[in-house]
Amino acid sequence: MTAQVGSGDDADAQERRECHEEVPQRRDRSQGADATGSSGISHPVMPSGEPQAGHADLADHLLDDDEPKDGTIALWEVLMDDQPEFVEELVAAGADPWRPVLGGWSPGRLSLAGPTPDLFVVPEGERGLNAAERAAAVEAKRLRAALGDLQGEGLGLVCVAGIDAQEAIRRLDATPVEGGRLHALQEWPWSGEDIDEEMRIVGVTTVPGGCIVTQPWGYVPETPGVQKLLSVGTVCYGMYANAKSGNQGSIARDGVIEGGDLHPGGGPNPYDTLTPEEVLLAYLHQHHAVAHACAWAGLRPTDARAVTGPPDTWVELPLRDYWKS
Repeated sequence: MTAQVGSGDDADAQERRECHEEVPQRRDRSQGADATGSSGISHPVMPSGEPQAGHADLADHLLDDDEPKDGTIALWEVLMDDQPEFVEELVAAGADPWRPVLGGWSPGRLSLAGPTPDLFVVPEGERGLNAAERAAAVEAKRLRAALGDLQGEGLGLVCVAGIDAQEAIRRLDATPVEGGRLHALQEWPWSGEDIDEEMRIVGVTTVPGGCIVTQPWGYVPETPGVQKLLSVGTVCYGMYANAKSGNQGSIARDGVIEGGDLHPGGGPNPYDTLTPEEVLLAYLHQHHAVAHACAWAGLRPTDARAVTGPPDTWVELPLRDYWKS
């Protein structure tokens, strides 16, 4: 027995359904994903709006709240929060910029890939970035510029490596949608009598490196059922800009969901388990959730059309339970 989209019973599915009640039904279709990259990660260094602390107060705050108790984690957080004004005080308080924190990366070496490569004095013998890391930093800058400042809530998408739009449509067993039905949906989503049918409509676009399946008004591209079908023989990264809890991400590889509860655009959390490559991508694409998803899958779009529209093709997915993992 099949079930329509949105009929899953788990708490995650319920949250996604409920959040649509809070997203304005009429939205600017030129807007895409939430650029804030909300991650749910706590940054204890300097909460937004808190007055700048003096040396003693700042050091006490950091050394009381962070592990290990040498301030290095706090230095990492300062780098993530783009607060270079606190670096000197942290180093004076005992933080070591070149002590590895996550995935083999230290705050000092990671800063070499970002907007403040001269933030720390590089000690003799300290290795810098290798060729692949430098290339990733250059590509990140290009990708962010190509996508622009995407804004909005309620967007769902999945970035799929190595297949084009036509292959994605074949794998999804989807059928083209056009005409008045599509125009009405784009103008005012969720206004029809059958919301489940509207939620089965997605856009598919070929981009350099693969393709992007997108839904400006819903979570369906990021569901396990869609990702399992698309990721056979390859990998994909799905994300949903949840109006309640921020950007949510997941990974599928060869038909298997490998990771969930990810935070694209949220930056690398020092308490997560990440590979060196994942740490670098998360740092390079802080506050740029869509770029993070594209970069993880190796996609290289030259503009934002795959996200903001119009896509290459609008299609309707067949009736099935896409929450089944």
